[in-house]
Amino acid sequence: MTDTRALAAKSLADIALHGASLREAMDRHAQKLPDPRDRALLMALVSDGARWWPRFDAALDGLLERPLRKKEPAVHALLVLGLVQLEVLELADYAAVAATVEAVRALKRPQLAGLVNAVLRRWQRERVALLAALDAKPETRHAHPRWLAEAIARDWPTQADAIMAADNREPPLMLRANRRRSDRDSLIERLRLDGQAAEPHAWLTDAIVLPHSTDVTRLPGFADGLFAVQDGAAQIAADLADVRDGHRVLDACAAPGGKACHLLERADVALTALEFEPKRTERIRDNLTRLHLQARVIVGDAGQPSAWWDGQAFDRILVDAPCSATGVLRRRPDVRLHRRADDISALATQQRRILEALWPLLAPGGRLVYITCALLRAENEAVVAPFLATHADAHAVSFTLPVGQAAATGWQILPGDGDLDGMYYAVLEKR
Repeated sequence: MTDTRALAAKSLADIALHGASLREAMDRHAQKLPDPRDRALLMALVSDGARWWPRFDAALDGLLERPLRKKEPAVHALLVLGLVQLEVLELADYAAVAATVEAVRALKRPQLAGLVNAVLRRWQRERVALLAALDAKPETRHAHPRWLAEAIARDWPTQADAIMAADNREPPLMLRANRRRSDRDSLIERLRLDGQAAEPHAWLTDAIVLPHSTDVTRLPGFADGLFAVQDGAAQIAADLADVRDGHRVLDACAAPGGKACHLLERADVALTALEFEPKRTERIRDNLTRLHLQARVIVGDAGQPSAWWDGQAFDRILVDAPCSATGVLRRRPDVRLHRRADDISALATQQRRILEALWPLLAPGGRLVYITCALLRAENEAVVAPFLATHADAHAVSFTLPVGQAAATGWQILPGDGDLDGMYYAVLEKR
């Protein structure tokens, strides 16, 4: 029998100390748990462990005489998980401590069981003072790396605390009804009959909201391609693209294919899905197949069209640019552990390169939608505004959304606005 908490500790150590993504860690370890309930617990533990790592990893510096990160990474991660169970999941103290100590033995480190027990007991005795010390600093209060907490405070001084608090709340599960195979009302009825608390989104016409995450492959209609999983902020792309029958459309940086599929559900278009990484094109094809949609999927660099473009202009271009993913930390908590401050300038350079390279591919009168799931201005306004200033044939389309706020060159949704992910949009038309 496999101990779920021990497996969670190994997974969390892979993520926080060895650079693995949450997805990679789950792919590696979840298969060892045959029971879906155990896999769900594993996901919850690892996700919350990654989300709160900057807070409780720092706490351990004051609780351990000698650090364990290098010599015993799984045990160090297990201690973080022990604190998460006590403070975030709010498990009964005795149960959280006993299960964590038992997991030390499952990790084949029985000689450390007494140390783990002592650390967690000390936390319980001194928790008021220890929590106060953590809450005194924004980076440990909100479990964000210092550089990111400072960057958010610089770009969004009045909203910084709300943004970081939103990053640490469980997001709802949002689905997108595939209007080519079902209608939203019928799909909601099927989900409710299955016991799901499904509700239509207030203003996104294809969106369905479920309050909690679940195994979507077990929901009615998944295998038949009646819906896809996609946050509401990402569903806005199809509205802004305004595709019509007969359009030639390019979705650059397309993996995993959610926005491309949404466009294909909206109109009869000739769509090219471009992706730089060959392995990620498989996810695009899998989504197209399940949703019964067709597109041309190609591997290529969006910044070097000469290697893959056939010379025919596109009526619509979607640039879902590579970015810091700082707007989606609530769904991808591991990003906060891997992203570095110097990544931002490198990403902005890449974003400018892609935008410059793709603009000539847009037909006169055509529309390019620039998107990032980032909230730092360096990747958004600071990329689009200089582009507009140096391209006389580019015009920024003014628009408003029910949530978020106008930016200098587009619209910014901050994490938690309308309970959506953070996302930036700019719509450019060619004169």
